[in-house]
Amino acid sequence: MGMWGDGQTLWLSTLFQLWRLENALKPGQMFGVHDCLYVPRVAYTLGNLDVHDVAVEATGRVVFAATSFNCIATPSERDNFIPLWSPPFINGLVKEDRCHLNGLATDDGRIRYVTVVSRSNIVDGWRDQRRNGGCVLEVPSGRVLVDNLSMPHSPRVHGGQLWLLNSGTGYLGTVDLTAGRFAPVAFCPGYLRGLAFADDYAVVGLSRPRHDENFGGLELEDNLGANGLQAECGLRVVNLQTGEMAHWLKIEGMVSELYDVVVIPGIVSPAALGPTFEELRRVIVVG
Repeated sequence: MGMWGDGQTLWLSTLFQLWRLENALKPGQMFGVHDCLYVPRVAYTLGNLDVHDVAVEATGRVVFAATSFNCIATPSERDNFIPLWSPPFINGLVKEDRCHLNGLATDDGRIRYVTVVSRSNIVDGWRDQRRNGGCVLEVPSGRVLVDNLSMPHSPRVHGGQLWLLNSGTGYLGTVDLTAGRFAPVAFCPGYLRGLAFADDYAVVGLSRPRHDENFGGLELEDNLGANGLQAECGLRVVNLQTGEMAHWLKIEGMVSELYDVVVIPGIVSPAALGPTFEELRRVIVVG
């Protein structure tokens, strides 16, 4: 699910755990053909919180969207998690995905924005408001900065602007915080989740929508049809100045969905070892 990386460290949320991986290679060192090798160092067992976005604040505190509990949280050394903040319309800490709080963005080193699919306070209430019930909330005030979004994901601050994916429509765009308005920049043919930046380019993750009640009836279907396109799984690289596609990668076969993307500057071929990989016994770094 969610990822966060700074080149050396990579945080990764999974079904019921949160992992911290570290690059085991020194500059110029190789592991076969790979110039970056992420090795698992720490895992927090959170339970099934339906963790989505992950970020690290300037203080070093790791935070994540605990979607099934409608809150932002941090891991605990003793407990499953510590809740930090919930939207003001949520009246209790219960394991009920009420608003589908999925995305978070840091600004000036701390959590500043979150995305929700709706402002519902009843279990699964967000599902009935997928087409235009989404909004961006300010943390900690809870103020609504922009609404009438469709299943928004991946808020990110880049170049002094707040960017996000209006996933139910297929558009990457910016948020005018003064006017409270979403400004589309580029249409990408898929259900959008995952957003990272490299200078004047955005890397956007695309998924093929599941054919269930969560994805049917969205404007994305109309926009794909109007452009004669089918939803894809893969990546699109968008020129932020022009909105044009600079590059793309299609993923086919059994993989049909992506959730997040991370840019690792200066790395050509990164790799990661899982906790059951045989090579993990032989990769030893002395501090």
